[in-house]
Amino acid sequence: MELFLAKACVLFLLALIFSVLVNRLFLRFSRNLGIRNLDDKIIRWASTSKPSFGGISFFIVFLLVLTIGQFVFPDLGNTFDSKLIGILLATASAFLVGLADDAYNTNPSLKFIAQFFCGLILVLTGTYIDLFQWDWANYALTIFWVIGMMNSINMLDNMDAVATVSAISAIACILIGMIYSQSLHSIYFLILLGLGGALLGFLFFNWSPSRMYMGDTGSQFLGVLLAALAIPFLWNFQIEGTSEITRIVLVALAFVVPISDTTTVTINRLSRGDSPFVGGKDHTTHHLSYAGLAEQSVALLLAGIGILSAALSFIMLAANHWTGLFTILFGAYAILLFISLFLVSRISKAEKKQENYENEVRKSA
Repeated sequence: MELFLAKACVLFLLALIFSVLVNRLFLRFSRNLGIRNLDDKIIRWASTSKPSFGGISFFIVFLLVLTIGQFVFPDLGNTFDSKLIGILLATASAFLVGLADDAYNTNPSLKFIAQFFCGLILVLTGTYIDLFQWDWANYALTIFWVIGMMNSINMLDNMDAVATVSAISAIACILIGMIYSQSLHSIYFLILLGLGGALLGFLFFNWSPSRMYMGDTGSQFLGVLLAALAIPFLWNFQIEGTSEITRIVLVALAFVVPISDTTTVTINRLSRGDSPFVGGKDHTTHHLSYAGLAEQSVALLLAGIGILSAALSFIMLAANHWTGLFTILFGAYAILLFISLFLVSRISKAEKKQENYENEVRKSA
């Protein structure tokens, strides 16, 4: 076990170092490719144009770790089954559609079809949520989950570092589920290591004030990969005493920030009669900034929420005797966090209207 962990640490450090080097190389030679703010249809929080190369580095490091990992951990070489092939096909499809969107700003309908196709690939290759007694319901929930996560990570990529730190916290929660399901000796552990190293290396360039974005290439790739890995280790987590509600709470803890942000934005936009699929500066992160937090403080707050969520996931799974009280307490944490972020969006919105009204009064005086 000690040798296994030592190899894992070395592989993680290699992924981290390679991620930093690749992103630095992209940043050094980038001039126009991947810069999205020049298009007036693209709404970003930052006022300056920056390259969106992060997603390309994610994919490169992901493939590198899979390749090197087969030599570092030769006993994992026989794990290329249909499920893993499906995950590889889905992530490659998400990467390509994200790359096309970064380059050409593709039609939202085309992106949705590609997201549906990614979910369908996972279902057809055996990676699907097993929550209901009806297969069709499990398949439908899986596709909805994949589409939802791909859009949630994409929508959360609206301010420096917030999507990155949220993805890292989700990885930590999935890793905890992997440990307690005794699945460390699997190729999925290598994928998590590589993804974690890639994100930490990218965070060096994405922290406020950022020098680089992950772009749709990164958010689509991250969304489908995190959604896929959450299925066996969170949605379908199985140990003695684990119920369907427990698994739902596990998922809510791991993805509480992207789920809360997407739900809040959707509710607020529909209440205004706006489309939830059109970009805007009305995300929970933006409202936290309107409330007075600096960009770095917003990222630190989300990082703190991620650490707390991972700690609660660990406590949740470490409990020897699971009771309904635990479900209520941990579920209440996720619900209260969502309510808090939702209320911040409503309060800051009201304060913003009052501020605009006072400015208009002063101008007319």
